[in-house]
Amino acid sequence: MAQVNAETETVVRRLRDGMAHGVLSFPLTSFHDDGSLDPEGFRTHVATQIATAPGAVFPACGTGEFFSLDEDEYRQVVTVTVEEAAGRVPVVAGIGYGWAQAARFARIAEEAGADALLVLPHYLVAAPQDGLVAQLEQIAARVRLPLIAYQRGQVAYSAASLRRIARIPGVIGLKDGHSDLDRLQRLTLAAPEGFLFFNGASTAEIQARAYATVGVPAYSSAVHAFAPEIADAFFTALRTGDDGTVDKLLRDFYVPLVELRDRVPGYAVSLVKAAARLRGRPVGPVRAPLTDPSAADLADLTALLTTGLDLVGAAL
Repeated sequence: MAQVNAETETVVRRLRDGMAHGVLSFPLTSFHDDGSLDPEGFRTHVATQIATAPGAVFPACGTGEFFSLDEDEYRQVVTVTVEEAAGRVPVVAGIGYGWAQAARFARIAEEAGADALLVLPHYLVAAPQDGLVAQLEQIAARVRLPLIAYQRGQVAYSAASLRRIARIPGVIGLKDGHSDLDRLQRLTLAAPEGFLFFNGASTAEIQARAYATVGVPAYSSAVHAFAPEIADAFFTALRTGDDGTVDKLLRDFYVPLVELRDRVPGYAVSLVKAAARLRGRPVGPVRAPLTDPSAADLADLTALLTTGLDLVGAAL
């Protein structure tokens, strides 16, 4: 990893410590029924998330519908998160699109007090490895906050590219959403000491044990956004080697949740928001092009959520 300044070293240390002690939380962005931003609803939601002591909190990322936020809304979301975190957990804000737009969002996040940035996959186009590296170089040259790259969709780094991006000043880690363990093992072996990795697959708990075998035990948890009781119980069981509890939660909650998620494109976010509403969280609907679950799917989600909470001694 490129030589870093004291501030970046502090962020890396805080993230590493947090990732060892809790899941990574990706809060939902709250909207009113008319689709407008609900800052106070979001404040309530993110405060609830932070109170459960996650390893870090990542506002305005995929689960937070970054793609649907304008710059003013983004500023409000990051500002509220920083205020509610109050230094207790690191705040890593999502940025994305082309490098020029990503840099604008980065400046907003820095002004709002974020600790680091997650670089979401660029917009639409496929690109060669040189271009993927150049994208991060262009962003890093224009921002002060540390960067975590996110490979998913059209972004997939080779081991050679990983070595290159790890040398870019300010790039401190990689979130993986491909679940290609062969590729990921090559990346972890190519990375310099201290480079951060975490599992960012959809419903990451399903593959958490597999990721840990290639040296990536940390993971993000969409379930934490609506049922931190379940997410924390799974994390504890996984870290303490309680295979019976891990298997039961996977079999009776997580696998059925993935099967329900896979019914409709976009349910990776829509179901999470619907489940949060079932728990009384003021998150509101999703924004287009996502759609809220059908009545039948919502009924199935309610039954599944009840089952999951029962498994950990909690109630809907």
